[in-house]
Amino acid sequence: MPSIKTPKLLDGRLKLRHLTLLDALAKHGSVVAAAASLHVTQPVATRSLQELEEIVGVSLFDRGPRGVTATIFGEALTAHARSVLAQLSHASRHIVELAEAERGTVVVGVHLAGSNLLLPRAILALKQTRPNVTVKVREGSPQSLLIELQAGRIDMIVGRSTAPPGDDLLHERLYDEAIDIVARLGHPLSVQHGVPTAKLTDYPWVLPGPETSLRKELEEFFARHGLPLPANRIEATSFLTVRQLLMETDALAAMPGLIARADTEITSLDTPLDAIGHSIGVTRSSTDTTSPSVAVMLDALRDTAATIDADRSRRSERPLRLTMP
Repeated sequence: MPSIKTPKLLDGRLKLRHLTLLDALAKHGSVVAAAASLHVTQPVATRSLQELEEIVGVSLFDRGPRGVTATIFGEALTAHARSVLAQLSHASRHIVELAEAERGTVVVGVHLAGSNLLLPRAILALKQTRPNVTVKVREGSPQSLLIELQAGRIDMIVGRSTAPPGDDLLHERLYDEAIDIVARLGHPLSVQHGVPTAKLTDYPWVLPGPETSLRKELEEFFARHGLPLPANRIEATSFLTVRQLLMETDALAAMPGLIARADTEITSLDTPLDAIGHSIGVTRSSTDTTSPSVAVMLDALRDTAATIDADRSRRSERPLRLTMP
């Protein structure tokens, strides 16, 4: 690979519009889509990309008939661009929060684990002491939420800690939780003791997406028992979608055990999942400044997790319910 000169990124030529374009191109994989998301025309976006490549002195994206793909240089610069944009976003919000001590906004990304019990309870607890703090919840897959976190569009991710460790991420474990096979109350398998593993593939399944760790673990579970992945399956990560499919069909799903205990219409089957489990926690960017609203949200999550863990350790048989203060 030929040597290149060190890019001069602080000589005034690099603009914020270049950084936002980088983020949009990496996210959408198309100049047309990136331009639309930034509310500019395609020629403007193309010209800005050419300017940026002239500034850094290397090709940042490979052009193809189906869009653009980041080169190794593009991937590296995009990561730095997202970090800069995230810092500016947090700085703007931090200034507002310091001016209005009792107000603020915290944006929380969430996936299946944590969405039904931990996060709602934590929000209710926060609202008791800081009613004017706005909490925005963004639901998505773990992979898409990590991109949003790195770009500064969300402050934290609540759920299963699946991202690989790195200098740019902070993981805080809140509690450990087992995964159960669940079904609607009254499902033909719900009244059986010791449901044979082979019976599980006789029913439709709602599986998490192939990009998730839980999906890979379920595939390994079926393989260990000499079973194919259920042919009749739906892929979904939204808790409300999964729950509705369970309620209206004989489908099965793998979910955190607390969901079955918290929902009187869903039950866990008497079939162990070979100790598949995970830790529930919070993932944040290590470069973010902790704003007052983020700090109180973190405290609420920690206190709520401690309560959930204590409830489970006492093995209470009563269902866990949410109540508004």
